[in-house]
Amino acid sequence: MSKFQLPGISCRLRVMAAFAAVYLIWGATYLFIRFAIETLPPFLMAGTRFLVAGGVLYSVAWLGGAPRPTWPHWGAAAVVGGLLLLGGNGGVVWAEQSVPSGLAALLVAMSPLWMAVLDWVRPGGVRPSGGVAVGLALGFAGVVLLVGPDELVGGGRIDPIGAGVLILASLSWAAGSIYSRHGQRPASPLLATGMQMLAGGALLLLVGSATGEWAGFDYRAVSLRSLASLGFLIAFGSLIGFTAYIWLLRVTTVARASTYAYVNPAVAVFLGWALAGEALTLRTLLAAGVIVAAVVVITTYQARQATSARPGAAAKASKDAESIPCGSDSLATHAAE
Repeated sequence: MSKFQLPGISCRLRVMAAFAAVYLIWGATYLFIRFAIETLPPFLMAGTRFLVAGGVLYSVAWLGGAPRPTWPHWGAAAVVGGLLLLGGNGGVVWAEQSVPSGLAALLVAMSPLWMAVLDWVRPGGVRPSGGVAVGLALGFAGVVLLVGPDELVGGGRIDPIGAGVLILASLSWAAGSIYSRHGQRPASPLLATGMQMLAGGALLLLVGSATGEWAGFDYRAVSLRSLASLGFLIAFGSLIGFTAYIWLLRVTTVARASTYAYVNPAVAVFLGWALAGEALTLRTLLAAGVIVAAVVVITTYQARQATSARPGAAAKASKDAESIPCGSDSLATHAAE
């Protein structure tokens, strides 16, 4: 038996390490985005990040024997990359010029709220259950608490334009996530994600060029902290964090793997306060609690609703997950499925 397939503590430690990577790395990306755009243009920085990471993932998938993608695959990748990376991540990097990184993470955590709404209003959509509706109400109450008038709690509200861009960014991310379920994509998840990153990165560079970022860019003014942060976003945020998440989807349930959405905002708020001197007010703490609670309620009740609609699905998913080796070679084996 391969050492990668040995049961017991070794497997549990790998799972714990993968969860730690997704929780901490993805939570930290908001702070490193702020550091990166201190001296790098936002859209050009993000475009470079995803072009490099996408090129690496595409190359790994191609060298691993993934079939060549078709033009319809590239078309779907362009749509997903445009919604997730240009609209979603591009909105975040632009807004973080005026919004603290921790508060940006809180507003981006609204994506599950938007996904529930979009899944409801689309043709043939699923009407949210009572529990999901409660979660939606909680989530929007948390946003009002965060960006509303000072009289609500005090402590100063965030920049309304930046907050609006972040809300639209979370909406774009949700729309891209829903579309990605139905659009044509290659069988290899690594290849599909690499294509989406390449397409989204190219779109971000086009927007950066169209908005004049090249004209105002002086490479001599780029700080070491910004370059190091860009390296972190490429190597850890886009490659290690993503790979850990994909691996978790193979060896545990989707519901457990998705718990990063509960933790990332808390990590981002703490790191912004500890390392960047971002204010940690009563308003922020209350809004964080309400928004994260809303995400927990929505994802929990959506999982129950999906399970009740498909009897036996949860048991099958659990059985399938248990049948997949916990070793590091399982990602390469199942990524080409």
